[in-house]
Amino acid sequence: MENNTIKAKRWLNTISGENILSKQEHCPTRDIFQARLDKIRLNFESKPEINLDILYSLIAIIGEIGNNAYDHNLGKWRDMMGIYFDVDFENKTIVVADRGQGILSSIQKVKPETKNDLEALKVAFTEVISGRYPEKRGNGLKFVTKVSKDLGIQINLHSGNAVAKIENKKLSFENSDQTINGVLAIIKY
Repeated sequence: MENNTIKAKRWLNTISGENILSKQEHCPTRDIFQARLDKIRLNFESKPEINLDILYSLIAIIGEIGNNAYDHNLGKWRDMMGIYFDVDFENKTIVVADRGQGILSSIQKVKPETKNDLEALKVAFTEVISGRYPEKRGNGLKFVTKVSKDLGIQINLHSGNAVAKIENKKLSFENSDQTINGVLAIIKY
């Protein structure tokens, strides 16, 4: 069986993205994503081994990353609107992916001098800046970073040919030999 990370990469790298995701995995609109996120939260709450202090922060992280896809890609989807959202409870892995414009394109609208994907990720994770200018926003990924570091949640967020990693309570950035068209977030709790 294909794991959720491999499936997300396959979905992101196909020409059209259609006929790959099930209805349970594809969230074409924000309201469907929110409903699925609530259902996932209830599923987590029913598991006696889950630490509720971590759970609500984890749900907030997933919500921030998922909502960013809708906020930053309005009218900018390559083809298929929405996100891939899947939780693998057994392997404690959550995947959120979108076939949108990617972080570089979003950041360049506000900071046109941004040269590449690596620089765009650094800006997105460390500067209070919003691809939704002139709105006064831009703290979402800073929130994700702080909470993930505090709780020891691991996140790999790929966009273009770069990746931001939060692991061992540290944030780092690196180029990747793999190009992701859009955004792929892998969360391990």
